[in-house]
Amino acid sequence: MMRSPKLVATAVRRPGGEITVRRIPYVSVSKRTKILGLPVLRGAIVLIETLSLGISSLAYSAEEALREEDGKDGRDGKDAKKNPRDTITTLSLTLTVIVALVLGFALFFYLPLFVAERFGLESGFWFNLVDGAVRLVVFVLYVSLVGLWSEMRKLYQYHGAEHKSIHAFEAGEELTADNAMKYTTLHPRCGTSFLLAVVVVSLVVFIALGKPESWGERGLRFLTVPLIAGVAFEITKLSGKYAKSALGAVLIAPGLWLQRMTTREPTREQVEVALRALKEVL
Repeated sequence: MMRSPKLVATAVRRPGGEITVRRIPYVSVSKRTKILGLPVLRGAIVLIETLSLGISSLAYSAEEALREEDGKDGRDGKDAKKNPRDTITTLSLTLTVIVALVLGFALFFYLPLFVAERFGLESGFWFNLVDGAVRLVVFVLYVSLVGLWSEMRKLYQYHGAEHKSIHAFEAGEELTADNAMKYTTLHPRCGTSFLLAVVVVSLVVFIALGKPESWGERGLRFLTVPLIAGVAFEITKLSGKYAKSALGAVLIAPGLWLQRMTTREPTREQVEVALRALKEVL
């Protein structure tokens, strides 16, 4: 999936080898509503929109695979949305995302709190420092362990293909697989770097809130997630902008290190898919 200010394109390689593309007009709410485009607010909006677009792109990918299995090429004039299997696929993916969000809440919010409480710390600073350290460890373990799953390794390869394609574009080169393949799979404005920034910013925000003594105070921490995401978005945006400066290099280094876990060297065929999506939004 590639996104530009006015378009979103999803390219999928079907089991038979053909690359099919869905391109739809899409302008962010933060661009259409002035107040939502303010710093910090826009980051929270982008997070929600990206989640929604991601679910839609996954559904499209699954539908294309099912359509080929059914012997349909998607160009026979039939409305794919009327296929009951497509509806089931979308529902199953939506349910999967809901379950993932619940598990994410348990792993990244409840578990760190649970562990920190076992230490019996009274100081809000030290309590939240332990809470943040546990969250960071869980996050790093999570992204490394899921990479052992073969399907996730393939996803990490496509992640690397995305970065290579963007590097070629930003370098002003012709968008070919040969040109893109020579670039690194790491990129300073990656979503992985954003998630790491979320972990760090949450530590600062939670220290400011102090030690949660009630379920209400625990709930307040969860309600600050949009604020945390918004601040993390601005940090990621700035670090990417000044990546070539000395300070920028220091800021992006942890995110680049973590991307070594969330990206893999892609195949030429995977890069071709990424380039096809990029060309569509350009």
